[in-house]
Amino acid sequence: MGLKERLHSDLTEAIRSRDELRSGTIRMVLTAITNEEVSGKSARVLSDAEIITVLSREAKKRREAADAFKDAGRADRAEQETKEGRVITEYLPEQLSQEDITKIIADAIAETGASGPAGMGLVMKAIQPKVAGKADGGLVSGLVKAALTGGN
Repeated sequence: MGLKERLHSDLTEAIRSRDELRSGTIRMVLTAITNEEVSGKSARVLSDAEIITVLSREAKKRREAADAFKDAGRADRAEQETKEGRVITEYLPEQLSQEDITKIIADAIAETGASGPAGMGLVMKAIQPKVAGKADGGLVSGLVKAALTGGN
């Protein structure tokens, strides 16, 4: 069963069990996936890897919204966004630890022979398939930059 089918199946189950948080969150995610499928010149079906990218983006939106609500003193809305983020995270692959990411970066630097800030694009291109959906992009790029500038 593909990821999209699993989402549809879990949505049906959430509706049956009257789990409003879960059903609402899965509906939002499925809408984001559908929007991605119909964007562009022609409609297409997303692969599981592309769906993971959409899920990662949605999870990031929830984290950022939760932080914004906390800063604004809206703890109730922040908690809601955090709960939605947890539901989305269940569908993402297990996240890599910082040590794992650092090792992948070191391997990519050795492979590509990149050095200094100019090599950042080369290293990011090499590691992207290995970390896509499994690590926050901001964290990864920060670690690559630190490794290339000797900031480690």
